[in-house]
Amino acid sequence: MNAPHRNPENRIPEAVSRWAEPGSSRIPYWAYTDPDIYQRELQHFFYGPHWCYVGLEAEIPAFGDYRLSFVGERQVIVVRQRDGEIAVMENRCAHRGVRFCQQQRGKARSFVCPYHQWTYKLNGDLAGLPFRQGVERDGEKQGGMPADFDMKAHGLVKLRVARYGGLIFASFSDQTPSFEEYIGPAVMPWLDRIFKGRELTLLGVNRQRIPGNWKLMMENIKDPYHPGLLHTWFVTFGLWRADQRSRMVMDEHGRHAVMISQRNQGGASDVTQGVTSFKADMALNDPRLLDVVPEPWWNGPSVTMITLFPSLIIQQQVNSLSTRHIVPAGPGAFDFIWTHFGFKDDSEEMTQRRLRQANLFGPAGFVSADDGEVIELSQDGFRQRGADGSTLCELDGRDVAPTEHMVTETLIRGMYGYWRRELGL
Repeated sequence: MNAPHRNPENRIPEAVSRWAEPGSSRIPYWAYTDPDIYQRELQHFFYGPHWCYVGLEAEIPAFGDYRLSFVGERQVIVVRQRDGEIAVMENRCAHRGVRFCQQQRGKARSFVCPYHQWTYKLNGDLAGLPFRQGVERDGEKQGGMPADFDMKAHGLVKLRVARYGGLIFASFSDQTPSFEEYIGPAVMPWLDRIFKGRELTLLGVNRQRIPGNWKLMMENIKDPYHPGLLHTWFVTFGLWRADQRSRMVMDEHGRHAVMISQRNQGGASDVTQGVTSFKADMALNDPRLLDVVPEPWWNGPSVTMITLFPSLIIQQQVNSLSTRHIVPAGPGAFDFIWTHFGFKDDSEEMTQRRLRQANLFGPAGFVSADDGEVIELSQDGFRQRGADGSTLCELDGRDVAPTEHMVTETLIRGMYGYWRRELGL
């Protein structure tokens, strides 16, 4: 295997000279494989001034409820406070660095490190520790913490928290702008469409590890034309394909985006000619899988796929709703966590419909299993070639701009333009 490319002086290899162009229409393979680049991504995007998704409020509805989550590779505890607020703190003891909380979900009145019994309040403050005053033996004090030991200075690392419509985000940085400013006016209405004024209910969670670079999943959901080629379900049954009315929206930085489409009837057409994934004679044994009922809040589009850089995808695919959390695990792997949800005022019939349609998605989904496989194959190709090579993203030109169709790679170019600028490459 070729060694990964090292680029300490930000040099641009001759083989990828177009990397210097504003549209970033060619992305070098080392962007997906180089350990140094990966560490810079963690520090800048996940631990720097960005909002990262950590869960849904519906997962921790009552005082003391908590769940574990991740910001980058750092595990965090997301916990409901007595006053209803939410705290997010790093799952790492301030004493000896132990990742002390082991249960994925639970209810607690405090958190205790098993190693030396340091105890923390639900807001992350240090509540107590054994032998702080030492022990007394034969009338003499032995051991104990120094006289200037400050309990307030030895709590857990606390993150800033942003809550929006039942979504929870966190940031290690005090420089992160407000959540509304971070999302921007072009993308925020599409979040409002799903979340504003509604209470969410939790339907289930799937998780998987995909052996590919974390950015490849962001690319996948910023790539609007592959579903009509890769996914038999989408192209055959008309859930997402190139002959539908569609829009591509992005924020001013190119980092966040929304792919919007309206379902048609499927079947054979000009866009299915020569597409091997199209199966004209394919039929459902259980038609309830596509028992689609339009909902008033859709206001036209039957699909919106929202990418909030760096860690969240929000899926509305007909009646199926989910968040998809990207958790990087090295340059060549990431954990992918699907949280399926509905609304508190859903009827029982709608809840069952959402659950049935969720079979299209997740690790073994009729659609999404394809994505996990091609991401692995992509990473294999990058490793095979080493530093000598680049991907090509020039469909619909090399510029970056919103479009009114899906035969484009503009959203990918936008994301890598932002990525490159922020990392100074």
